Amino acid sequence: MSQYKSRKKAFVLLEDGTIFHGKSIGIEGTSSGELCFNTGMTGYQEIFTDPSYNGQLMVMANAHIGNYGTNLDEVESDSVKIAGLICKNFSFSFSRHGQSNSLFEFLSNNKIVCISDVDTRALVSYIRDNGSMNAIISTESIKSIQKIKEKLDKVPSMSGLELASRVSTKKPYFFGNKDSKYKIAVLDLGVKKNILKNLAKRDAYMKIFPHDTNYKNMESWNPDAYFISNGPGDPEPLENAINLTKKILKSNKPLFGICLGHQVIAIANGIKTYKMHNGHRGINHPVINLKTGKGEITSQNHGFAIDRNDTEKNSEIEITHMHLNDNTIAGIKINNKKCFSVQFHPEASAGPHDSSYLFDEFIEMIKE
Repeated sequence: MSQYKSRKKAFVLLEDGTIFHGKSIGIEGTSSGELCFNTGMTGYQEIFTDPSYNGQLMVMANAHIGNYGTNLDEVESDSVKIAGLICKNFSFSFSRHGQSNSLFEFLSNNKIVCISDVDTRALVSYIRDNGSMNAIISTESIKSIQKIKEKLDKVPSMSGLELASRVSTKKPYFFGNKDSKYKIAVLDLGVKKNILKNLAKRDAYMKIFPHDTNYKNMESWNPDAYFISNGPGDPEPLENAINLTKKILKSNKPLFGICLGHQVIAIANGIKTYKMHNGHRGINHPVINLKTGKGEITSQNHGFAIDRNDTEKNSEIEITHMHLNDNTIAGIKINNKKCFSVQFHPEASAGPHDSSYLFDEFIEMIKE
């Protein structure tokens, strides 16, 4: 309790000049990035370690963060990837069965600035109405506001920003059992561990390649199929990934893409992408599967989407999934090719698992 009372004042400064006040949790400093919010009630540790959040300040809509601590089994990468954390109630104490540590220790070890006691309900409402924008969070004195504004002016816009190179592996590595039945070559644009785990448990052995790998290197491993991963940033600058995708499509081997991979596949087929007003981030997004007519609750994390008009005009593309909140495209299939992709995350951790069947469909495509 004494730690709670001694915390310094802190604030969030948005690029339009709006300020929200809060308190430091004890990790002092200043951090910047695009401000976004996640509506998930659970899974904060998976969110913080998701490479797709690289370079972003995360606002958690759930009022209580840290109450169940952290566990090393519940990470999506080797470190925290968010640029900073903003929350309402930060729990220094936690209660949980099994091996666990505090969220404070987890963030402190990763040197992540976090401020709490912010009116996150008002902040989320503000972003929802005004759109995602750059921001700075700081534990410095409010008297330093002019210097901090100057720092904020230098933060690059997410539009046109290539971030996959920051989170991709630097050299190839293997995942799964080498005696598995299927070999899948993975292009790592910021892949989540639970995607690899989902494929591994379906008898797949994977070789994960860096973002700048060429087609010849991937094909020389003689894979049965290809996978293009999720990741951060704008898909448009990823020229290597887009050209690589075109070559994979010509080979007609099975290809599956998730999130950023979905956008790359769309661009490779002549479909434009655009930056959304505030994106989709949470574990409660409703999607309809147009093939089955069934609704699915999905986990999503993206600030870009593929253009609906371009997609509908393209006779080579079949729209398979739609987001029910705003009618954005959530899944496509390439006609006469063994290729499909989705904007959401079927590996969702923590939950929901309505869409995990997509991994089964990928494996069935490989069998065929």
